[in-house]
Amino acid sequence: MDHLDDMDHRSLRGLDRRILSALHVRGRDPRVAVAARALSRVGEHGALWLAAGLAGAAVDGARRGAWLRGTALTAGAHLVSMGVKRVVRRPRPAHVEPLVRTFGRHSFPSSHATSAAAAAVAFGALGAYAIPPLAAAMCVSRLVVGVHYPSDVAAGAVLGALTACLGASWMRRGHADD
Repeated sequence: MDHLDDMDHRSLRGLDRRILSALHVRGRDPRVAVAARALSRVGEHGALWLAAGLAGAAVDGARRGAWLRGTALTAGAHLVSMGVKRVVRRPRPAHVEPLVRTFGRHSFPSSHATSAAAAAVAFGALGAYAIPPLAAAMCVSRLVVGVHYPSDVAAGAVLGALTACLGASWMRRGHADD
């Protein structure tokens, strides 16, 4: 049985590497590389999503509190992902040449994907329908630039979405008080 478990683990790891390699090749197109790099830059530490949440709070006074709570959920999800990353300590992919520099050496989970998914759930619930497709693009960009395995991105997205879903009642609860 252990042999089968090892085989499954190796095949999943191989699939992770093959998917990453296939998407990373897309970065050879200069237009794709520029877009992926830009998403990487604006996504650092959840900056794009925090700015979006604060902008939402500024322009939607009737739901300012909900926007701020959604922004707090997004920031919290990002912090949780950074904590998990310090515990898991999975190295970044070494079989592809990254198109961007990273601040850290660890890849699991993708903090970009975590904050993107949290923002997609939280701000999507507030009617910011452009956020989910942008969040999906952010997730894919992490593979195109070659700094995460698909499993890192998937885990980050699940962590972010779960965090925002768990905080959704808190986000809505305060709405009457806003």
